[in-house]
Amino acid sequence: RACDALFTALDHCQEAVEITNEDHIIEYVNPAFEHMMGYQKEELIGKELTVLPKSDNSSVDLLDTINTYIKKGQEWQGVYYARGKSGDSIQQHVKITPVLGQGGKIRHLVSLKRLNCTSEHNKQVFMHCHKLIRTLRAQLHSFKCKSKRKDSIDVKSITSQSSDALSLQTRRYSSMARIHSMIIEAPITKVINIINTAQENSPITVAEALDRVLEILGTTELYSPQLGTKDEDPHTSDLVGGLMTDGLRRLSGNEHVSYKNMNLSHGHPSMPNTINDVPLCIAQLLHNEESWDFNIFELETVTNKRPLVYLGLKIFARFRVSEFLNCSEATLRAWLQVIEANYHSTNSYHNSTHAADVLHATAYFLGTERVKGSFDRLDEVAALIAATIHDVDHPGRTNSFLCNAGSALAVLYNDTAVLESHHTALAFQLTTKDSKCNIFKNIDRKLYRTLRQAVIDMVLATEMTKHFEHVNKFVNSINKPMASEETSLPSKGSDCEFTANIKNFPDNKMLIKRMMIKCADVANPCRPLELCIEWAGRISEEYFAQTDEEKRQGLPVVMPVFDRNTCSIPKSQISFIDYFITDMFNAWDEFAHLPVLMQHLASNYKYWKTLDELNCKVLRLSPEN
Repeated sequence: RACDALFTALDHCQEAVEITNEDHIIEYVNPAFEHMMGYQKEELIGKELTVLPKSDNSSVDLLDTINTYIKKGQEWQGVYYARGKSGDSIQQHVKITPVLGQGGKIRHLVSLKRLNCTSEHNKQVFMHCHKLIRTLRAQLHSFKCKSKRKDSIDVKSITSQSSDALSLQTRRYSSMARIHSMIIEAPITKVINIINTAQENSPITVAEALDRVLEILGTTELYSPQLGTKDEDPHTSDLVGGLMTDGLRRLSGNEHVSYKNMNLSHGHPSMPNTINDVPLCIAQLLHNEESWDFNIFELETVTNKRPLVYLGLKIFARFRVSEFLNCSEATLRAWLQVIEANYHSTNSYHNSTHAADVLHATAYFLGTERVKGSFDRLDEVAALIAATIHDVDHPGRTNSFLCNAGSALAVLYNDTAVLESHHTALAFQLTTKDSKCNIFKNIDRKLYRTLRQAVIDMVLATEMTKHFEHVNKFVNSINKPMASEETSLPSKGSDCEFTANIKNFPDNKMLIKRMMIKCADVANPCRPLELCIEWAGRISEEYFAQTDEEKRQGLPVVMPVFDRNTCSIPKSQISFIDYFITDMFNAWDEFAHLPVLMQHLASNYKYWKTLDELNCKVLRLSPEN
C-alpha cells in the first residue's frame, strides 16, 4: 500500500523522474519523463541508460564531472543537454542523487529533470521574478516600519496585478494554513507567507524556483557555504573545523576528554610614562599611526611589548574619547594599562600587539569618508573600545580546544562563543571594579547601557561561527541597496544621502560596526608584505603549539594540518584568504573604498601562491625531504 501511494505521487509529479540501478539499468520513469523525452516507459524499462542518445551539446568534461560526483556518493545538479526521441536537443536542469545501500554502496541513482526554458521565456520569467522581488522588498521594508502593528499584512495584494502570468490556481500549500493560524508572526514566517502567496499566480518556472527558495529557507545553516570533502582541501577544512565549530562534534562516543582549567591569572600592570612624557623614538613612530602601512612590530619593540597603551592614548586622543566619556586622561591611561596587562605576552599571536593592530585598523576605517558619515560619536567610541578589549586574556587556544578540554570557560559559557564572551565579561569587570580605571564612571546609566551593548555586539561578531552570516547580511542590507541607489541617483549628493539614511536605521549601523571589527581583526593579509609574513608566522606558531598540546593531552586535533613538522604556511594562508578574506574585504572595500588594502591583498596572495608553487617543485625534486 505504501509503494502504491509513493508511485502514485511520482506518477503525478510535474518533474521528470528517472531511476536506474548501480549498473545504470533504467528501472523506472514517470509520465512527466515520457512527455519530456518522447519515449514510452515500455521502451526504456530494463534497458541501459545508453539507449538514450546524448546531445552534442553535452561535453565529455561535464559527463566526467557528473561521474566523479556520483562515484563519491555526492549529489550533482546543473544544466544538461539530452536528446529526445524526435532527435531534438533538450536543455534540462538535472539533479542526480545517489541512493546508498548496505555497506555504503550505491544501489540506485535518482534523477529529477525539468526543462531549462528558452532565453525568451527566461527573460519573461526574469521580469516576473524581478517584479516579485521588488514587491517583496517593499513589503519587508513595511515590516520594519510597522513592527508594532498586530494585524498581519494582506500578502495577496502583491500578486493581484499578475493576471498575465500563467496561473496555478489549483496549487495550494499546507504551510499556508499553518502560517495564517499563527498568532505571533516572525519575520521569516511573513517572508514564507509572501512567497507561498506569490506562487499561486506565478508561471510554473517561477513557482518551482520559489519552491527551491522555501527549501533553502528551511535549512538551519542559511549563511555557511558547503565545503567539499576534506581530501579536496585539507587546509580549508581544518581552518573551518578549528575556527567555526565548537570542537565537540569531532568527538566520538568512546573518546576520553580530560578536564583542564586554563590559567586565568591576571598580571599586575606596571605604570608606563604619561603621554606627555613619551620617549622620542615612540613619539616618532606614532607620528605615522594614521597610515595603513604603520609598522606595529616596531612599536612593539620600542615599547617593550606594551604597544597598546601608547597607541591607545594617541588614537583615543585623536577621537576625543576622554571628552565623550567625561573622564580624565589619567583614568583612560590607567584603563589601557589594566587591559594591556591582561593580554598574555607569552602568546605568539593573541597578545597586546594584535590588540593594538586591530585598534589601529579600526581607527583607520573610522577615518574613511563613508564610515565616518555613517556613525555618530557613540559608535566611534564603542568601536575603539571593542577593538581594544576584543581578545583580552586570550589563552592562545581556540574555542574548539577549550570545549574539547572541558575548560572552566567552556563550562561557564556552555560551549558557545566561549572566548568572545569571556573577553567582554572580563573587560567590563576589570573596568568597573576600580574607580581609578573606570572610564564609564561619569556617564549616565542610559548612555552606559547603550555603549555597553554596542561593545558587546562588536566583540561577539569576531567569533567565526557566524562569519558568513555577518558578511551576507552586510552585502544584502548595505552593499546591494547602496549599489542600487548609486545607479538610480548618480549624483554627488547621493552618497551623503545614503550614509544619512544609514544613521536612521540602527540595524544597518550595527551591521557596519560588525563588519568593520571583523575586517580589522583579520586584516593581516591586507597589510604590507613584511607585516603580513610576520603575522602569518605568529598565528601558525600559536596553532602549532595548540596541536602539540592536543597530542600531549590526548584531545582531538582540530586542525591537523597545523603540525609544525609538516605544515605548509603558504597553503594555509591561501586557504584562509580564499575562504574567509577575499569576499569579506571585497564587500568592505565596496562600502568603505580601500584601494591600498586591496592592492596589498592581491600582491600578498600572489606571493603566497608563488611560494607554494616553489615548495611543490622542491618537494617533487626531493620527496624524501
